[in-house]
Amino acid sequence: MEEALISIVVPVYNAGAFIKQTIEMVCQQTYPHWELLLVDDCSQDNSRQLIEEYGKRDSRIHLITKKKNAGAAQARNTGVQQARGRYLAFLDADDVWLPRKLELELEFLKERKAAFVFTAYEFGDEDARGTGKIVHVPERLPYREALSRTVIFTSTVLFDLQKIDRELVRMPDVASEDTATWWKILRNGYIAYGLNQVLTIYRRPKKSLSSNKLVAIQRIWNLYRKEEKLSLSLSLWNFTGWAFRAAFRRI
Repeated sequence: MEEALISIVVPVYNAGAFIKQTIEMVCQQTYPHWELLLVDDCSQDNSRQLIEEYGKRDSRIHLITKKKNAGAAQARNTGVQQARGRYLAFLDADDVWLPRKLELELEFLKERKAAFVFTAYEFGDEDARGTGKIVHVPERLPYREALSRTVIFTSTVLFDLQKIDRELVRMPDVASEDTATWWKILRNGYIAYGLNQVLTIYRRPKKSLSSNKLVAIQRIWNLYRKEEKLSLSLSLWNFTGWAFRAAFRRI
């Protein structure tokens, strides 16, 4: 395992509209010691072909192909399993990193001597242009506080795999698998440290907001009851806090 190497895992499914921008964005990072693991989950568009073309030009870019479509969580897990770096970052194919994302976040992780860090982010429109809606993050986030605030966004995290077992980073096959993973890690005694600086743009295509809200409510409730196995009273308490903060983020 190379100490200075950051492994970036990207699940890819029919991401042809974004994948060139994603790869070029990573190539423009000011921190150059990375490997980009693009896990193709049986795409039916030109995603695989585009990745192969970039891989011929840059040996840091790797295409990993899955034989059966299994969803983003399993695609990430495949990438985690093959990651060679000491450090691990997740990136979704349609999100955007600012050029100094890796550099500044790695500096922050080392300063805090942390195993798990994340950053603030900004909501973007369909073209990933910032909308001015920023999600600020707390300086530290232990398990109990994390239950009522889903403030950790997948494309902002960075892990030190010498300090955290990669099995803990593997995502379960549940809805909102990313949140379930952060809670699992924190439940095992780790603390997540937040760098309150916007280094990621969360692209949000136009969808039915009412539909998204209903799905989010059902998912978070299932996590409380089925994954965390919280009592009804604790689930209601955390759900109230989560709902308030989720509504506030959209104002």
